[in-house]
Amino acid sequence: MVIPADDGRASLRTRADGATELRVDGVFVMDDRETSSERLLARAFLDDAGGAGRVVVGGLGLGHTLRELLADPRVREVVVAEIEPAVVRWMREGRVPGRDLLDDPRVDLRVADVRDVVASLDAGSVDAVLLDVDNGPDYLVLASNAAVYGVPFLATCASRLRAGGLLCVWSMADSPAVRDALAEFCDDVAAERVPVRLQGREESYWLLRGRARHGS
Repeated sequence: MVIPADDGRASLRTRADGATELRVDGVFVMDDRETSSERLLARAFLDDAGGAGRVVVGGLGLGHTLRELLADPRVREVVVAEIEPAVVRWMREGRVPGRDLLDDPRVDLRVADVRDVVASLDAGSVDAVLLDVDNGPDYLVLASNAAVYGVPFLATCASRLRAGGLLCVWSMADSPAVRDALAEFCDDVAAERVPVRLQGREESYWLLRGRARHGS
């Protein structure tokens, strides 16, 4: 079943195997069957020393990163940026699970471009920025999202982090360009390969991360 979004870009559909897919402009973005990499995006912060405080999540999606964060009582606040109003509406209406996430008092949901949301935050005010807004710089669903992976925006993200705060980017593939960009503002830059199984195929997703330098 396809549920059209108000703007005509985003859609939900149920596959023959029973999984729910989220698509944008007809392109697969995520489903509710293979969620390990979305949850590991949250764990990159939670398993870090401290693992508490204020987190920014770029991309609500089907809510798997947010759910993993909220399951940890150390998390004080999660600022979520989601640009597609239909995704939020479906979750509020119960067409996809997650109404409980949006009702959690720790969630500050903003239906807006993540670049605008991050820019509005005070310098040094967050402990982590976790970005999962597209399929990565080399597999863009929306061409306008290319700026999310560029030096100017990643620099803004680093400046909003406390010293040592985590900046982590989800991607369908490793990206030397993103790692090089992170290295301009972050220490301990690394790429983590996440093996996944997608509709019978063995694939890999990636988490690209770094720690904000003091004064970034």
